[in-house]
Amino acid sequence: MLATRLNAALRHSLGKPVWFVLALSPLVWLVYAAILDKLGANPAEALIRATGDWTLRMLCIVLAITPLRVSGRLQNIAGYRRMAGLFVYLYVMLHLLSYAWFDMGLDVADIGNDIVKRPFILVGFSAFLLLTPLALTSFNRAIRFLGAKRWQQLHKLVYCVAVLAVLHFFWMRAGKNNFAEVAVYAVVLACLLMWRVLRRHRAR
Repeated sequence: MLATRLNAALRHSLGKPVWFVLALSPLVWLVYAAILDKLGANPAEALIRATGDWTLRMLCIVLAITPLRVSGRLQNIAGYRRMAGLFVYLYVMLHLLSYAWFDMGLDVADIGNDIVKRPFILVGFSAFLLLTPLALTSFNRAIRFLGAKRWQQLHKLVYCVAVLAVLHFFWMRAGKNNFAEVAVYAVVLACLLMWRVLRRHRAR
């Protein structure tokens, strides 16, 4: 009964607009807080951290869609995967831009040196690079051009992105010896990836 009602809500014409507004609301809040100087003593760090956090959260949502569709019998949730994936890319772009602008002053040479010198920056940048082809091929024309099988193989890179994202977060927090949030994301992503491993094993 609950699954039926949720499927009906997801199928409703307002479902995707509501999801769009919800996914965009963190960015709206950050812009509002920045304009009114409500980001605390270090606004640059607050923006970098918040956009990184929302990248991870959106990534968790993307990876949760298939388990919810299969195990939760929410077939209509599959239609939200593309939009969720594009929001992952939006927030990672803002995360990278915040770092490049506020931390590095948009100095390309300094950014390049920082990427090479600091492992957690290198890992985060690698995750961004892997996400880029996924965002560029998230449209129907790209699926037709690549073919369904090759498209599916390419989009399995999201699993590598998830691992790199958690590693990036872990190394960033290692300097402050603060791993509580890292553990939460690591457990969530590990469970979502393990679900896929078990499903494939059962299928075989």
